[in-house]
Amino acid sequence: MTRSLAVYYEHPVWFLPLFAELDARNIDYLKLDASRHSYDPAEVAADFSLFFNRMSASAYLRGNGHAIFFTHAYLAHLEAAGVRVLNGSWAFALETSKTRQLQLLRSLGISFPKTRVVNCTGEILGAAQQIGFPLLVKPNIGGRGAGIVRFDSIEQLKAAVEECTLQLGIDQIALVQEFIPARNGRITRVETLGGKFLYAIDVLVTGESFNLCPAELCHIENVVEFLENPEANVSKAGLKIESCTPPRKLVDVVEKIVAAAGIDVGGVEYMIDDRDGRAVFYDVNALSNFVADAARVIGFDPHVQLVDFLERQLGDH
Repeated sequence: MTRSLAVYYEHPVWFLPLFAELDARNIDYLKLDASRHSYDPAEVAADFSLFFNRMSASAYLRGNGHAIFFTHAYLAHLEAAGVRVLNGSWAFALETSKTRQLQLLRSLGISFPKTRVVNCTGEILGAAQQIGFPLLVKPNIGGRGAGIVRFDSIEQLKAAVEECTLQLGIDQIALVQEFIPARNGRITRVETLGGKFLYAIDVLVTGESFNLCPAELCHIENVVEFLENPEANVSKAGLKIESCTPPRKLVDVVEKIVAAAGIDVGGVEYMIDDRDGRAVFYDVNALSNFVADAARVIGFDPHVQLVDFLERQLGDH
């Protein structure tokens, strides 16, 4: 059966609210599981006219790292075949490479933390001496803060290198990055839809945990239970999240980033450096898990606007 919309995803439960909203409107769509998929490279026709890419860079944490590399090829194939892809190949290339994200920020003249990129642990100590302490070592292909480690001294870092405890990630590329002290212990995530501001949240951080996924369900093993009663279970996430309104000049910067990144639905994270008051941008997310219990936190359900957007895109075909 030919359907107009295909939703391509990997996590089994993250997108239940999206599917529920699509079902409530009786929109005919196709679910495509990125962890188990195939295509014919000689075939130019598709069973859908609009393809919504919801593939996650953190898939390797669930044993689906192969799907990351498959998705790069599949998106390129769909685009070459003339399929309209939301969060397409360029957006996904950025989603799966923190290095490319920084290259994009640099090209736009946007501030980001001092960074050195390395492809083996033997380069980390030298890079650290250029950055200074405290610093972070983070995998190039991330997701949910996986593999990010803070070091406060050269002795700590040397011990980790010697004991082989550092994780460079599935592509064996890592960033050695300046640790930015966030003013008031807050990082800000701005979500966009169709290239425009949708909402923003402040996440209160400690500097010790780096899983700052705004959907509290990223932190909880029993995701289904959490979704059934998010307000009662919010404390399990270990984060405090508040709605906020960033200055218009910073919203403009975010919209500039997502436009250059080709991101149709996604978020950008920044913090205010407590040392000098600069806004420092550090993460570009082509996969957004909207904040859990959104009605309480931000006053509305962003999935409604998301499906409104999808319907408009379908109407253009």
